[in-house]
Amino acid sequence: MQTTAESIREVGRPAPAIELSLVVPVFNEEESVGPLIDRICTAMGDFTAPWELILIDDGSTDATLVNARKSIERQGLALKIVELQRNFGQTAAMQAGIDAASGRLIATMDGDLQNDPKDIPAMVAELERRGLDLLVGWRKNRQDGLFLRKIPSWCANYLIGRITGVKLHDYGCSLKIYRSAIIKQVKLMGEMHRFIPAWVAGVVPSSRIGEMVVTHHARQHGVSKYGISRTFRVILDLLSVMFFMRYKARPGHFFGSLGLGLGALSALILAYLFVDKFILGNDIGTRPLLFVGVMLFLSSVQLITTGILSEMLARTYYRDDDSPNYIVRSIIERES
Repeated sequence: MQTTAESIREVGRPAPAIELSLVVPVFNEEESVGPLIDRICTAMGDFTAPWELILIDDGSTDATLVNARKSIERQGLALKIVELQRNFGQTAAMQAGIDAASGRLIATMDGDLQNDPKDIPAMVAELERRGLDLLVGWRKNRQDGLFLRKIPSWCANYLIGRITGVKLHDYGCSLKIYRSAIIKQVKLMGEMHRFIPAWVAGVVPSSRIGEMVVTHHARQHGVSKYGISRTFRVILDLLSVMFFMRYKARPGHFFGSLGLGLGALSALILAYLFVDKFILGNDIGTRPLLFVGVMLFLSSVQLITTGILSEMLARTYYRDDDSPNYIVRSIIERES
């Protein structure tokens, strides 16, 4: 029998460091969240290192949170539930989970049972074997509709790869493994979770980002949170990514270059009109070209001043911005 002193030492022993934090945002997945936890526990049964599961309830209006709480006392499961105050979107929910994670590695996946948690141990091993900072899942045999999901995704993946320089087959797969020290240097905003590899490429070489074929299942419960309108949002987000990757620290160069270009064109037009008026003696008062030249000059001044203001804002952002883009209502976890 264990002595009292031995019991005290056992209780006082520091908990082992967590190797892997599995982050899963969920929104109105009341039928999926229970089976999801079961599948994760089964898949991680042979994972010998300490790990934790972090569920982020992104303002669900159904019984998702209630069903998730049923597993809080489950034996052998270190479960933490982060309840957001309202629906902030998948990107903010993922950021909340990453902020709450304490593992050396962080895995993310969807909560709709389409990603297979059985791939996670193999992905962890592959990340370590290849010495990567980010390993992205590739849904090579994707179980989604052709016209509404696959074709827009193929187009988006091609454009993202061309613009960002990070060549991957599947940017949209949520099943990813990160080194915690790397992903916590990246702040996710808006709907930028689709472009995480591009953001990570801003802090590490793209050679440390890889991909691996993973299993993908058809949706079993509920409805997809995405429609064809996502395509237009991806295009707008892609333009933002392109701007931030190239000009985030020097936005004045972007606006200033446009302003100087328009200013040069305006100078050529006005110089031509000056010669036409004062040397050739022609009337230019009613010519549309005069209006174009003046408007180009005003646009040039406006863009240059916008560049100066954006430089000031960028310096303020880098100095002061440390606020999260979500609000946590409560965090539920088993007491130690």
